[in-house]
Amino acid sequence: MTAAEAKKQITEKLDKYFAARPETASDEQMYKSTLMTVRDILMKKNAAFEKKIKKNGAKKVYYMCMEFLIGPSLKANLYNLGVYDAFKEALTDMGFSLKSLIKAEADPGLGNGGLGRLAACYMNSLSSQDYPAVGHCLCYEYGFFRQKIVDCEQAELPEIWLPSGEAWLIPRTDCAVTVKFGGRIEEEWREGGMYINYKDAEEVEAVPYDMLISGAGTDAVNTLRLWRARDFKSFDMKAFSQGKYLKALEESTHAELISKVLYPSDDHDAGKMLRLTQQYFLVSAALQNIMHDHLERHGTADNLPQFVAIHINDTHPAMCVAELMRILLDECNYTWDKAWEITTATISYTNHTVMPEALETWRQDLFNIRLPRIYSIICEINRRYCEKLWNEYTHDADKLNRMSIIGGGSVRMANLSVIGSHTVNGVSALHSEILKKTVFSDFYGYEPQKFTNVTNGIDHRRWLLYSNPGLVSLLDDCIGTGYKKRPEKLSEFSKYRDDASVLEKLEQIKKENKERLVKYAATEKGVKIDPQMLFDVHIKRMHEYKRQLLNVLRIISIYNALLEDPDLDITPQCFIFSAKAAPGYYHAKQLIKLINRLGADIAKRPEMKDKLSVAFLENYCVSLAEKLIPAAEISEQISLAGKEASGTGNMKLMMNGAVTIGTLDGANIEMREQLGGNSFYVFGLETHEVDALWSSGYSSVSYYNGSETLQGIIKTLNRGFDGVSFSDFSQYLIYGKGVPDPYMCIADFASYLDVHGRMVNDYADKKLWSQMSLDNIAASGFFSSDRSVREYANNIWGIKPLK
Repeated sequence: MTAAEAKKQITEKLDKYFAARPETASDEQMYKSTLMTVRDILMKKNAAFEKKIKKNGAKKVYYMCMEFLIGPSLKANLYNLGVYDAFKEALTDMGFSLKSLIKAEADPGLGNGGLGRLAACYMNSLSSQDYPAVGHCLCYEYGFFRQKIVDCEQAELPEIWLPSGEAWLIPRTDCAVTVKFGGRIEEEWREGGMYINYKDAEEVEAVPYDMLISGAGTDAVNTLRLWRARDFKSFDMKAFSQGKYLKALEESTHAELISKVLYPSDDHDAGKMLRLTQQYFLVSAALQNIMHDHLERHGTADNLPQFVAIHINDTHPAMCVAELMRILLDECNYTWDKAWEITTATISYTNHTVMPEALETWRQDLFNIRLPRIYSIICEINRRYCEKLWNEYTHDADKLNRMSIIGGGSVRMANLSVIGSHTVNGVSALHSEILKKTVFSDFYGYEPQKFTNVTNGIDHRRWLLYSNPGLVSLLDDCIGTGYKKRPEKLSEFSKYRDDASVLEKLEQIKKENKERLVKYAATEKGVKIDPQMLFDVHIKRMHEYKRQLLNVLRIISIYNALLEDPDLDITPQCFIFSAKAAPGYYHAKQLIKLINRLGADIAKRPEMKDKLSVAFLENYCVSLAEKLIPAAEISEQISLAGKEASGTGNMKLMMNGAVTIGTLDGANIEMREQLGGNSFYVFGLETHEVDALWSSGYSSVSYYNGSETLQGIIKTLNRGFDGVSFSDFSQYLIYGKGVPDPYMCIADFASYLDVHGRMVNDYADKKLWSQMSLDNIAASGFFSSDRSVREYANNIWGIKPLK
């Protein structure tokens, strides 16, 4: 597309939708006209790609996830389509700035953390490698939440993104389906078998809105299908006529709650019921849609596994197993055995955590009330599976109980996912081994062939090519452009490790990225950061196992040292945090408060603020990360060994030249292996040492009693910062009830302090630091999501690219 063609199409959109001309258009009108123009290009390419899929009889993967943290799409789509320069010229000619329009796009409120960002990376990589794919998610009206820091504490506001993002969405009311909740089921035996009648069910309409996902330099454009809940049938006209307006809308409003907010708080029964409802709504809508399309094309579900791969991304969509069985049994009239054969040949499952709370269980009474048919199917799956285990595998009652889907009054979604899938994978080499040895050890003993590993990856296009133009320019000059399509070619950059001019340019690029972040933080977040300081970055979901608290303990140790000796000669350091805490997670929200109070206290001390700084950048999201990650110099990857499944932020930071300090946990291990054991700072206990320490009786008090530094930190926490005591963290670490310090911050503290000190000393050697930064960039190509997707395609889904 030329600039003239882009200008013509944008002008037509202005005229058609806003009755405006370029010289009279507002910024919003030009923004939406530009989005719709790009969307039309995507729609044409998507239609052509779908035609190619049908012509070739290609198998397609359907990627099921409760979140897709896709980030703003305008810039990425323009680059992927190869029309960025044409649109830039066209808009400039009409008196508008493309950069300003890109800045105006809000982050879609479709995700929160690494799970959603990974799903988005995989959709990008699927399209960029010509694989047929559809993502399924809910269209959350208000997202997770927009974080605002008020008086150093987190406040949650609605994440209003649709006014700027809805232009990307293509309504597909022709594909709407009905999802049923509650009511009761009646079994009716007739000639030919048993039939299910659903009585008094609550019916909610699921309406899909398609967002198109472009590939970089390919013909492929895939679909992310987002489902909204609505209920027009329940509008009470009689109540409305009587002036009872709220009552008239009550039922339809209740239904529409389903797609309002991602991960509603579940510390009460209403929240639990809403989460369960959301998960089934997504699963049922998606599978009805998938089966309708398949049956329309093939006329039978016998060949479903030949053309369809359904992937459960974490346990949230686990009900895919039972819902597919429901459709095959109740609507297609298959026998149980044949339906189970089709289901287990179609579905695969990725586990993302060993944390018990994320493996998801539902109370049987809630589940049965809300989803009676699905509950009955799960009970039958469980009965048959346990019977098979007893006959073929074990008479150990405890083992049977552990492997059962139903037990202890709960429905265990992780067990359902494993039992109903043909393949189960972890997301790093360590994580996959931990799954086989602990969480799913019984299942691995029974069906070892089911288990495999696919280490996570990141979309190098968004996180390098489109976010770090200075580094891209240097790479182009040094190794050519082949790495853009084949990121493993980044390894060729390693031959410049001793090139003084390249190292100098690398240092200058990092400086420019830091200055860009400083400007952004000041103008958009109201946070002042000194670009001359070392940028130590910790960007993770706020959670105990991520151990932001361990980082804070080290900062307090520096704080105490400067209080004792204001003339202490240290490298000036800025510790940058950005993270959201779940609204109902008190400990995590208190930690955000501690970080902000600590930063405020330091900023008020003239003797300290030029040597030490703490910055918390509110509302962590993709667009913030695109500025923050290229500016990072130290990457904090400090989870307790054995707790982080993989991580992807660690890979993004590595690819942009940050040097990692981390435990041997998750993908850190493979990152270090790719680096040959160098340019990576390891500290802390390893997984087997953590297990041994727990077995022998871990006591944080013994570490505390032997360390004056820790004693000083605990006293400072009790005294507090900026006039606020944080003695609750002292209780948590040392004196608390139950098990103090459950994530071993105290046990790893001395090692962390020592290695971090060595790391900061090495930072003073600019040549050495630039060499380590270069090493990380050159070794990062393995962690592209293109590689991950190829492994899934070849080893799990059985799909092929349509070149």
